[in-house]
Amino acid sequence: MMTQKPLTIIAGLGPGLGRALANKFIEEGHEVVGLSRNPLPGIDTIEQFSIDVSDADQLSEAFRDIDARYGRAPSVLIHNTAELIISPFLETSSSDFEQAWRSMALSAALTSAECISRMLEHGGGNLIFSGATAGVRAGAGFSAFASAKFALRGLAQSLAREFHPQGIHVAHVILDGLIWTERSRERFSPDRDTCLLPEDIAEVYWQLTQQPRSTWSQEIDLRPDVEPF
Repeated sequence: MMTQKPLTIIAGLGPGLGRALANKFIEEGHEVVGLSRNPLPGIDTIEQFSIDVSDADQLSEAFRDIDARYGRAPSVLIHNTAELIISPFLETSSSDFEQAWRSMALSAALTSAECISRMLEHGGGNLIFSGATAGVRAGAGFSAFASAKFALRGLAQSLAREFHPQGIHVAHVILDGLIWTERSRERFSPDRDTCLLPEDIAEVYWQLTQQPRSTWSQEIDLRPDVEPF
């Protein structure tokens, strides 16, 4: 009898870290489903849903389709959405704040609710949230982004305290630095040696899902060796 592969869901499947995460978990024998506004080209080995993950109705419909397609609970949810808004506070609109919150905090709550309800019925699972330095230390010009990332961190802590005893491992990863992606290179022109490499981040995320229950990490921080902190 063929054993079913574990199912991993990536909310925020983009061309940088999202792609690296998908590749890593496929390499480790998982089936991967991507949730994002725009399909990621060049990956035909996974199923992708083009939805707004901050829209509860769209998300519920996608999960019903996933249930019908795969017939099992996800083993891993990786929440990887982001809305990097950088602007002076007095030039940051209320819609900027709302969009940042919806993208990074509300979407995390909604996707977590869909996955946790299913994981509880099947003995547990893993939730990993992609955080940022701004979630623990807010810089000038990052008011919208930081407030949403602070909310994400608070959500992760609350979920960990509620669901760790029920077998669901919740981890918040502080990504302290620029990720080496095409978008970051176009916007900030960094040196590769000063950036977090997507494939290396994906390796750590995989390791988090393999931690024994006696040594679960709730929060870790990742940064290049040259990043000041």
